[in-house]
Amino acid sequence: MSPDWAAFTPWSALAGGALIGLAAALLLLGSGRIAGIAGLVGQPLRDLLQGQAGGWLARHRLRLLFVAGLLVAPWLWRLAAPLPPMRLDVGTPVLIIAGLLVGFGARLGNGCTSGHGVCGLSRLSARSLVNVLCFMGSGFATVFVVRHLLGG
Repeated sequence: MSPDWAAFTPWSALAGGALIGLAAALLLLGSGRIAGIAGLVGQPLRDLLQGQAGGWLARHRLRLLFVAGLLVAPWLWRLAAPLPPMRLDVGTPVLIIAGLLVGFGARLGNGCTSGHGVCGLSRLSARSLVNVLCFMGSGFATVFVVRHLLGG
């Protein structure tokens, strides 16, 4: 495997990273909340599943606006530049299993990769450092096994 240098876009990657950092910092400074998706999405879903719908929208307005921003961002980006092509090399069952494993890992690690990687590390959280080392190490090991040992 080698990098596709013709498709390397450092400026858009830098801009995206800066915007993610800015959004996370503004959320933390403005509301004291961490911009981890597991927490931002998890609490509203938990309230709905527990039947606490009264005042639900008002209680979770900030969280829902943040998530809405994540969903709208690709459409706004398309106004400035085309989105990169998406290519999936696996079938639907593998995607479903992968999604369930990611959800399980987020619950097991008390947060998701965005919460620990972006927000936790920037706050020098030891728990986030351990989580990031675990999920990055697991990812490296998985790629090594699939590419080199299973011949993928």
